[in-house]
Amino acid sequence: MNTGKIPRTARLYRMVMPGHVCPYGVKARWQLEKNGYLVDDRWLTTREETDAFKREHKVKTTPQAFVEGERIGGYSELRKYLGRPLRDEKATTYTPVIAVFAMTALLAMAVSFHSLGSPFTVRAAEWFVSFTMAILAMLKLQDVEKFSTMFVGYDLLARRFVPYAYAYPFLEAGAGVLMAAHALSWLSIPVAFVIGTIGGVSVYYAVYVQKRELKCACVGGASNVPLGFVSLTENLIMIGMALWMLFRP
Repeated sequence: MNTGKIPRTARLYRMVMPGHVCPYGVKARWQLEKNGYLVDDRWLTTREETDAFKREHKVKTTPQAFVEGERIGGYSELRKYLGRPLRDEKATTYTPVIAVFAMTALLAMAVSFHSLGSPFTVRAAEWFVSFTMAILAMLKLQDVEKFSTMFVGYDLLARRFVPYAYAYPFLEAGAGVLMAAHALSWLSIPVAFVIGTIGGVSVYYAVYVQKRELKCACVGGASNVPLGFVSLTENLIMIGMALWMLFRP
């Protein structure tokens, strides 16, 4: 005898056309099934059928989910209904920085293990810093225009000499790559030290002296990372790396 709980039912309308399968519709079905719903999956296979559905239900988008006959709404509303709301795109977050630091640390340990037989070496620490510089620069280089606009908002030198804002990602990337290779130290060390010092002073002044609430340009111009500790850390590790490479045994 089956004494299990009878699954709740849901009806889902989503676009499944020869040239387009709505990704939100696929994810909506997965969310419903993952939460134990028996899904009546109804496909809207033409543009005309989709438009007619929207007019009938007075909605602007698909997919549309119904639970026990009650319309819940689109993918975002469904996530909220299921207790898993999407993060506000405008909300501040440290996730991009955490992802960068975690991946560069793992890469550094992997290279160290392959090259030196152990993931925990001095070279692993050096690679971690240099890889981090290179990856953060890469994120800035995805849209230099957006980065430069955000950067000029708080960097003391960029505010007075705008070309520096455009050059910064290239300087950071170059210093990071050269430091990873221990090449042209006469160039990479002063570059990292100078941009790190200017950046550190700028962040400290904007956040801790002026008490301004700004977004950090450290992971690119489209980020919602708050300016503060993370930005200051990025600059301090550049300064530390420059000093280490200058005075290391």
